[in-house]
Amino acid sequence: MKNPHFMKIIEHHYSADLEWVENYASKIGGRVEGNFIVALEQSQSGTRYFLDCGDGIIAYYINVEYHRNFRLIQKNLNPDFIGFYYNLTDGAASVSNEQFTYNVGRWQYNLSVIDGSLESQYNVTKGSKTFALCIFIKKSMIKAYVKKNNINIKNIDSIIDSKENTIVRFDRMSSESFHLLNDLRKLEVGGAFFDLSLRGTVHMLISNYLRKIATKRLIIQTVNESDLANIINIQMYLINHIEDHFPSIAFMAEMANMSESKFKSLFKKITGNTANVFFMENKLLFAKELLEKKQLTVSQISDQLNFTNNSYFASKFKEYFGLSPKAFYKQL
Repeated sequence: MKNPHFMKIIEHHYSADLEWVENYASKIGGRVEGNFIVALEQSQSGTRYFLDCGDGIIAYYINVEYHRNFRLIQKNLNPDFIGFYYNLTDGAASVSNEQFTYNVGRWQYNLSVIDGSLESQYNVTKGSKTFALCIFIKKSMIKAYVKKNNINIKNIDSIIDSKENTIVRFDRMSSESFHLLNDLRKLEVGGAFFDLSLRGTVHMLISNYLRKIATKRLIIQTVNESDLANIINIQMYLINHIEDHFPSIAFMAEMANMSESKFKSLFKKITGNTANVFFMENKLLFAKELLEKKQLTVSQISDQLNFTNNSYFASKFKEYFGLSPKAFYKQL
């Protein structure tokens, strides 16, 4: 019998049709039964379910526990799609390529929007429980989808043109999206009612995301894997130094081997925020975690995270969470 602790490495592909399903099932040592992909219990247990949602959209629902370390290498044969990966993994999981590793999951950046042209790896450790919804939509269908749902996105033709733009974003899902996924998770998988609910959830998630980006100035440019890796490494640097002061743009641009203007533009494209906002949001989220542990006072947390003073910490916290650190602490 094979050792269940060794890493199983699988190279596969997705697409915005069901062409990938049989290949994927065989790669993970499983089989297709109706809309289910049934895998070997010794390597993973749980549910894998796929559904054609119409309009060039495929949903792939995953609720599994891994009994072995897995590395899933995604090399798409047809890059003409966008993948939305809503990932609520409990455990250790990451998206990576040869140049970067990006932690994902329930408490990390749990929404990845990745152009089908980009190669990526999904790494997950034994004992981790993955609940995720992957949505694949044809680029050519996005324009029709936007029009059908009355979403006004400027330069939509340029956004979906692979020669002009690479669609890539690592983000946190909205609370509304989180609740939509949790509601879906409570249902028994399979059958007409589940399919109806899954299609409804998929369309709500896509619509919510497109409406969100419609309110922002989108940065249209192509992104190569080296630049993507450099930006992600800077994001990881900021998170790993969250207790420090914000480093200068010049310092980070040099680390990323870019001009300051290119760094600022690419950072905002990939994260949706400036480096300063990204850093502050993560600092405040960490402050909230520290408050929840009830081991440090508000003043001690302010000092530990290098806020200028307690009142500045309180004002930023209230601006982001809607109540002061002291009021939040009392609510706990």
